[in-house]
Amino acid sequence: MPTNTPVKGTRPEGATTEADASRKVREMFSQIAPRYDFLNHFLSVEIDRVWRKRTARQLRSILERPDAIVLDLCCGTGDLSFSLAREGNAQIIGADFAHPMLVRSKQKSAAQSAISANGAQKPLPFLEADALRLPFADNSFDLVTIAFGFRNLANYEAGLREIHRILKLGGTIAILEFTEPPNTLSGRLYRVYFREILSRIGGLISGNYAAYTYLPKSVSRFFLPPELATLMTELGYASVNFRTWTFGTVALHTAIRPSSL
Repeated sequence: MPTNTPVKGTRPEGATTEADASRKVREMFSQIAPRYDFLNHFLSVEIDRVWRKRTARQLRSILERPDAIVLDLCCGTGDLSFSLAREGNAQIIGADFAHPMLVRSKQKSAAQSAISANGAQKPLPFLEADALRLPFADNSFDLVTIAFGFRNLANYEAGLREIHRILKLGGTIAILEFTEPPNTLSGRLYRVYFREILSRIGGLISGNYAAYTYLPKSVSRFFLPPELATLMTELGYASVNFRTWTFGTVALHTAIRPSSL
């Protein structure tokens, strides 16, 4: 994607406004919620679990603090939330705007709590909230994470500004997201799988072909890692950094809200 191409937010097929885009994304993820976990793990050959665990480990210094408050935004069925919780004693809160996803996350959390030793593990709280209009006060969180959900926001700049608002001074943002890989042999093979095979299998199993056609299209229209890093810097984040994994198919961006100007 050329660096001078304006990318305001996701636009699913037929969406003409930000409100349309948000509504279509919410409906899409609500419809695929029953098969979402299975398809994530199956279509990624379980590598998605590795990405989330690796992200949590990168953030361990925050997660080990018992006084830290963490928001896992666009949490879906809660997989990253659970990975974060396993890395330390921080308070983890999950939030998503697709209600069926939250139903599934709460069921998983209750099940994990029930089988934990002596019932010591309490269920994580999961809240229904729109990432562009969060119901949290300014300076509320030490860490805000978002895994494979930022790309689906109807307005990327507004989303980054909202996260910036709710972060404490010195707080950290971490965005784990798909990205277009380099034009290497592995990158080309990945594109064939991602655009042709994954979309067909995902559509067949979920019964929602539109959702799994949307996935590769949304990635191809999304920022390249340096472009997202530039936008974060322009919006006031500091120490912006990114690293790519698995042949450049996913990127983890981290940054902080400066403690002073």
